[in-house]
Amino acid sequence: MIRTGLLALVFGATLIGTASAQSDLVKRGDYLVNGLLTCGNCHTPKGPTGDIMEKAFSGGLSWDEPPFKVTAPNITPDKETGIGSWTDTQIKTALRKGVRPNGTPLAMIMPSDFYEIMTERDLNAVVAYLRTLKPIKNKVPDPIYKMQQMHHPFAGGEKPYTEAMMSDRLKKGFYLATIAHCMECHTPMGPRGREFATKLGAGGFEFPGPWGKSVSRNITSSKTKGIGGWSDAEIKRAITAGVSKDGSKLKPPMAFHSYAKMTGDDLDAVVAYLRTVPAKE
Repeated sequence: MIRTGLLALVFGATLIGTASAQSDLVKRGDYLVNGLLTCGNCHTPKGPTGDIMEKAFSGGLSWDEPPFKVTAPNITPDKETGIGSWTDTQIKTALRKGVRPNGTPLAMIMPSDFYEIMTERDLNAVVAYLRTLKPIKNKVPDPIYKMQQMHHPFAGGEKPYTEAMMSDRLKKGFYLATIAHCMECHTPMGPRGREFATKLGAGGFEFPGPWGKSVSRNITSSKTKGIGGWSDAEIKRAITAGVSKDGSKLKPPMAFHSYAKMTGDDLDAVVAYLRTVPAKE
């Protein structure tokens, strides 16, 4: 009787520990998906006043560009039109490698180039959170590719980081800025793609939209053209509230509302990393 009670106690404690760990993983996934990764920016449909939250993550923005004509797919757990029938491994492969379960590449607009660096824990957290979403049936148009879709991991982020690396503030800042794909928007486009090697963070990329025309700004350490002359508080305010150094409002598609969810420690790390980005005039 005593043995049975002891076994039940141990088994119960194990179940509670497992549930707690899973809950922590889902919380981390929520923080990433709705924060740094800004998944809803593309995968949630938009209405006149913003995101249509009752249809969150069921398919969103469309692009008709020289390389492709695509719509951000449904990433809810719906088994027919979403990713409900995908295995955890298949979701991770889509995130890190930009490849669907059937071997078809995802459009290059998907920032999988920046997700190679993701720690195994963060990858598991994203999958765990996506599993909790409400399944919504919504079939988006099949992608049309006008050229071969390429996958080039971001320099310095070719391999997954380990949790131990996060103890270094600069490495953590680089990691967070990478999975937030900051340099995807803040680096100009050249004839062969983003000019990461020569103009990293120099800005100048144009984004037309309901806001008119938005141009990504220089986020290098340049004191005249970039943010080298900004205080830490001014950089944080720009990231989380969309307010520039001079008090003017910054425009979308920068996801200020998502970055507002960042912890103070994470913001400090990102600012520390941005201070190290070589100045570009």
